[in-house]
Amino acid sequence: MAAPTALPLAGRVHVIGGGVAGLSAALALTAAGRFVTLHEAGPMAGGRCRSYFDREIGLSIDNGNHLLLSGNRAAFAYLDEIGAADTLGGPDRPLFPFMALDTGQRWTLRPSRGRLPWWILSSRHRVPGTRAIDYLALLRLRGDCGERTVADSMPRNQLYHRLIEPLAIAALNTPPSQGLARLLGAVVRETLMRGGAACLPRFPRETLARSLVDPAVAMLRARGAELVFTHRVTMLDIEAGRVAALRTPEDSVALGPNDGVVLAVPPWIATTLLPQLTAPAEFEAILNVHFRIQADPGPAGFIGLVGGTAEWVFVKADHVSVTISAANRMVDRSAEAIAAAVWPDVRAALRLPNPMPLYRVVKEKRATFAATAEQERRRPGARTPIANLMLAGDWTDTGLPATIEGAIRSGRRAAELFRTT
Repeated sequence: MAAPTALPLAGRVHVIGGGVAGLSAALALTAAGRFVTLHEAGPMAGGRCRSYFDREIGLSIDNGNHLLLSGNRAAFAYLDEIGAADTLGGPDRPLFPFMALDTGQRWTLRPSRGRLPWWILSSRHRVPGTRAIDYLALLRLRGDCGERTVADSMPRNQLYHRLIEPLAIAALNTPPSQGLARLLGAVVRETLMRGGAACLPRFPRETLARSLVDPAVAMLRARGAELVFTHRVTMLDIEAGRVAALRTPEDSVALGPNDGVVLAVPPWIATTLLPQLTAPAEFEAILNVHFRIQADPGPAGFIGLVGGTAEWVFVKADHVSVTISAANRMVDRSAEAIAAAVWPDVRAALRLPNPMPLYRVVKEKRATFAATAEQERRRPGARTPIANLMLAGDWTDTGLPATIEGAIRSGRRAAELFRTT
């Protein structure tokens, strides 16, 4: 693809951070004809969506698991732009298998495709032990929930324990007793409440990098963007209300009068570069455990678990990958202890033999900001008081919890603001 003609007087935009938010911003800027330099402190792009070859288990694995839904419009527009939509797999209909580990009961949630929720009238399609009338409680998430938590907003019945609670933990990465109901409501309104057509589960057939990162890097290079890795920006020189230079341990990059900056780094780095910035300061961990074993993927390729340690189990071509969200309670345990706690759940869910295979435990201690009322109030908007500096990241005020969808939207929003400055 030929690089678009850059606007000669528009200046260069420096995107600091090569995660999905930074890649999204850089793509939107280059699509608009801007010159872009992307600065990434690490050796590769991707952030929490990075993938790597693990020598210990001899497999390419993802840093973590991410499940997209067809209602994630920004994410699928991003995938279309980089030509990677066909790298995702998933069932051809909306279905979500579950298992209760305490009883062994299995069921599959099957939302109907249209907006009218006919599926709640069928006991075969809804959560076992629930009635159609129970689902009216979901309407509470459509309105203004204020600062109420998920637990305080919903009745504690089978629907809560077998659907709302696991959905909230996955979407918010925060215990429902602390997580904001309105953030969960934002997710539900764009997916489940738009009908099953917006709830088709999608995940990479190979790795996150091959779906979300590598094609974006290739597209940016084709558009003439400059990508600089192992280049950590440690200071912003601010003069007369503008960023005048980027400083690194090795050099300084001067900005011209028409140049700008998108700061797309984690909040603890953003506040180091901008001490006056208010940003989330409390975080929740995510644990991922990858087992080198083959298993039957079933009709969906994943299964949700209730009542155990493991929460979501994804079956890949050559391994099984487990996610535990809101994991502050166990992130400091040893890898051996974590794997030993998770393996019985995986074995029961997938009907696997007893010996535990080779494994790798991946810990993200600050995976996302804690989706509490206090931390939500600390989320900044994309625009800053510094004229040529915008913010991007799933921790900024996107209206969503910390998700891929929110990260992509934040990058696009930061890029759009440069069109009006």
